[in-house]
This record gives sequence, C-alpha cells and structure tokens, in this order.
Amino acid sequence: MPFALRLIFCVALIALISHPADAQTESPSEASKPAVRNEAVCIGPERGTLFIHGGGALPKSLMEEFIQLGGGIESTFVIIPTADAGDDQGDQSLERSFLRRAGVKEVSLLHTRDRKVADTDEFIAPLRQAKGVWIGGGRQWRLADAYLGTRTQRELFAVLERGGVIGGSSAGATIQGSYLVRGAPEGNHILMAPGHEEGFGFLKHTAIDQHVLARKRDTDLAEVLKAHPELLGLGIDEGTAAIVRGNHLRVSGSSQVLVHGAAQPGQDRETFLRLKAGDQFDLLSRKRIVRDEEAGAAQP
Repeated sequence: MPFALRLIFCVALIALISHPADAQTESPSEASKPAVRNEAVCIGPERGTLFIHGGGALPKSLMEEFIQLGGGIESTFVIIPTADAGDDQGDQSLERSFLRRAGVKEVSLLHTRDRKVADTDEFIAPLRQAKGVWIGGGRQWRLADAYLGTRTQRELFAVLERGGVIGGSSAGATIQGSYLVRGAPEGNHILMAPGHEEGFGFLKHTAIDQHVLARKRDTDLAEVLKAHPELLGLGIDEGTAAIVRGNHLRVSGSSQVLVHGAAQPGQDRETFLRLKAGDQFDLLSRKRIVRDEEAGAAQP
C-alpha cells in the first residue's frame, strides 16, 4: 500500500476508535441546559458553610452565630450591599453594618455595578483574605447582573472551599440558590423571569424564597417546582436561618423553613414540610433528620 494511503487509513482508524459511531456527542445547546439532579453530588458546600437568612431584622443570636462560623470578631469579613438600590455604598454603609456594630475588627465592603470591575484583581482582593462574607438585602437581580459569571463569583466559591462562611439575608439569601426566584427587575411579584433565573449556585438544584410567612408567600414555591420539578424549594421566614454544610441543613431562629419537594410532606395536607429551630434536614435524600430525643420518645 502506498505511503499516502497508509497514512489516510491510520488517521481514519484513530478517528473511529476515538469517536465510535454510536457515541452521543453533546451539542452546545444541550451543554448549556440546567443539569438534572445527580444523586451522587453534594448539594451544599463540602467544606464551607452557608448561612441563609429569610429577611427582616437579624436577631442578635443569629448575628453571633454567623460571626462565630466565620472565625469570631478577630477574623476577616467582607460585606456585599449590591442588592440595595443605592449607589453610595461607602464608609457609612460599612460602619452601619451589623458586623462592625458587633465588634468585628476587619470588615471590607465590596460593591460595583460594572461587570468589568467585578472581573479585576483589585476588586476581588478582599475576598481572597475573607473567612466570612455577608450579602445584604434588596433585589437579587442586581447581584446577578453585577457578579454572575465573573471572577467575583468564582472567588466567593473559593471562600467556601477554604472552609469559610457565606451568609445573606432576603435577596442575599435567594441568590445563594441555583435557581433565582423573584429575579425580575420589573418587580418581586414575578416568581420566574426568563433571563434572570440563575443564582450563584452555592446550593445546587435549589430555589430559595424569603419572608415567606411574613409576606404570605408560603405556597408560592409550589409554582416554581411545578415548572422545575427537579428543584428543591426552601422558603425561609424572617428572623430564621437555614445553615448548610454539605447535604446537612439545620434551622436556627424564631420562625420556620418551609421545604417544598421534600420526600416527607407535611401532615396537614400541605405541599411542604415545616422545619423549626433545631430541626435538621438531609438535602440529598430530601428527608427530615429525626433527632435522638425524638427517636427515643417514639419508642414504646
């Protein structure tokens, strides 16, 4: 066989081995689709902690709990007020923060509405030292527009990978999910807004709502799950936090977390499971974790 023909034959053979005829190649449009829930994954961060507060006043006990998760008042924290409508987010915002009022010594403020700025080394530098980050309330679409897909978002994941804590209240809670609820710039009465449906994804396969009992939103997430049944829905009320590490969720605070899509629905014909302070939930199995004292009480 002439050399040229042998060369063509070898190239064709290698291509056939590398890409068999029955192999399914993923098109760009398929690759960009939201992933279906994978039973083998960790829903929350494997190393760090999420502190997801449902809005309203932050009780002193929850302030202290968040600060301790970040290493205490001697540790290094960053606050992100970008969800707020105001553009004057300077020293006054920093001094008014609950972290400063609680005595935290090293607090930096991170704010921009310019995605190009959010992609710079200078802007993200405070996050590289941070043990804790707090994302304030307002409208969650402002956070997505400023930081989604930028180096700022990637550096926030790095805080968790180092074992740090990311907390947030109201909009700063919802942005932590993978699906962005109430992301429409037109108003927070719109639950699902094409073009504004992606959150930061610290909590995978999850949609987070806030102020759920205070604003009579307790059944709203059912509409989101009807359109996206693969999701888990967390509705967090004011004065209450869902604290997550890995697949473990614990409730702290004075009200409730409503879990939509749980494997154990409520007992009063509700479509959600109610969790109160001290209750625990497995995000992967989607089941409430029975505490030792409850298990003991159930014994005959």
